[in-house]
Amino acid sequence: MRRIGPAPLFAVLLATVAGTASAQAPPAASARAPSALVGPSTAAAGDWRHGGTCYEVFVRSFADSNGDGIGDLNGLTARLDYINDGNPRSERDLGASCIWLMPVAESPSYHGYDVSDYYRVEPDYGTKDDFKRFVAEAHRRGIRVVVDMVLNHASSQHPYFQAALNDPNSPYRSWFRFSPTKPAQMGPWGGEAWRKSPVRDEWYYAVFWEGMPDLNYQTPAVREEANRVADYWLREMGVDGFRLDAVPYLVEEGDRLSGSPGTHALLREYAAHVRGVRPDAFTVGEVWDSAGAMLSYYPGQLDSYFPFELSDSLLSAVANGRAAALLPGYLRLQGALAPDRYSPFLRNHDQTRTLTVLKGDTARARVAATLLLTLPGIPFVYYGEEIGMTGDKPDERLRTPMQWSAGPHAGFTTGTPWQALQPDSARTTVAAQDGVPGSLLNVYRRLIHLRARNAALANGRLVPLTASSGQVAAYLRRDGRRSVLVVANLGATPAAGVSLASAAGALPVGRYRAASLVGGRSGAPLAVGPGGAVRGYVPAVTLAPFEVRVLDLTAAR
Repeated sequence: MRRIGPAPLFAVLLATVAGTASAQAPPAASARAPSALVGPSTAAAGDWRHGGTCYEVFVRSFADSNGDGIGDLNGLTARLDYINDGNPRSERDLGASCIWLMPVAESPSYHGYDVSDYYRVEPDYGTKDDFKRFVAEAHRRGIRVVVDMVLNHASSQHPYFQAALNDPNSPYRSWFRFSPTKPAQMGPWGGEAWRKSPVRDEWYYAVFWEGMPDLNYQTPAVREEANRVADYWLREMGVDGFRLDAVPYLVEEGDRLSGSPGTHALLREYAAHVRGVRPDAFTVGEVWDSAGAMLSYYPGQLDSYFPFELSDSLLSAVANGRAAALLPGYLRLQGALAPDRYSPFLRNHDQTRTLTVLKGDTARARVAATLLLTLPGIPFVYYGEEIGMTGDKPDERLRTPMQWSAGPHAGFTTGTPWQALQPDSARTTVAAQDGVPGSLLNVYRRLIHLRARNAALANGRLVPLTASSGQVAAYLRRDGRRSVLVVANLGATPAAGVSLASAAGALPVGRYRAASLVGGRSGAPLAVGPGGAVRGYVPAVTLAPFEVRVLDLTAAR
């Protein structure tokens, strides 16, 4: 949570990753191990995190089972085969190994990020039994379930806050921060964070909104309650982990309102508790900040975090047709982290959707999806991105109902949708793209499945290649002797005779066949001489505008 065939992206994205490593790695880069300072992989052998993709779902907008216009758990359960049908030989599903559910605990708001009861499922979505049935069906298909855990703040309607607000002697008074006068201190972004009490002449701290009072983790009972809530969802409800919202703001220490030492200590404590309950549980945190700031949340805290800079740099590269923006951030993280310890994405529920950013250009969207799903990390995909749903601020318009078919209300509900669908909802649907081999949906399907079964894409080191054209991005993913080459023309014009080169040690010496893994167009044979450097390799006579080739490099016999 933060307030804050083919064609181009919006003109201004956030600046590309600053101060990161050069796209041309030093000779030893392809062999360098993750830094022990930041921490090794947290996934066990065979873990879904090796090659898995996680799919973000807003239950309210995914599928309505009872015609009230609000998506619910039973509707989501009925659509699970779309996400993963449990058959590894099938590619009619997306093939996601994990689902992240935006908040499903009871809340007075449509979005759920102000929780009023952490132990109750939002009634709009169904019952506790409905949730358990959903988890069981997800697990039957091999899907892990990660739920949004909102620890920074509760709802102003939460009984504990109401007790603290109305009674200065309440045992819950210390669970929140109150002041008899309005502090001069502003919030972490320079805005108001102290809110006037509606009951008496005093103020309380709520960094995001007056309806979301911050919890006070300086109080031991609050920390204990956070652990009890985790226990409930892990043990009683059967979930497989948590996405933690707004983690930099958990603990305020004097003027340090973001990323305080107390916040890092709390995250270490919380993550250790979660692992003690479920050693295989997965935790991923929202640190909407620079890559450098994100790296301060390792090694002994949560398993993973979302690298927002990588999203910005990838979309900037695709939008502007400039390959130089793409790899530096990924190489910087690779130098510090195992690939299962960061979770790249294109867009999430707080951001303008990819197709809107790209001004409706599905060819560029296919390129962006291909890059995301062939680069390192545990990729996350926001629901509807795979069919090119559109949406821009305000937030409700980023979270509109899923577009299943051209029928009434796009197949989402038989009633009146809680939020009006997008104008293109009759055209941009799952049904319209399902049987079209080159559709955006089928690009996602093929690549998610390919990533899950290809060791180089699942776990391989990223080895940057230098292209003779600035509009062409190229890199290897290498796992032992298995390698995949990705070559992408980010430009709106053909790229002819583009040659590739690398530093030493990119590949073992030898000759390689370059067989297509997607799209059916193989590359020219590749010869690698002494030292293991790629020199002057031309994979294709011409790369069409927005063409991406994903090639399996196999040593010729």
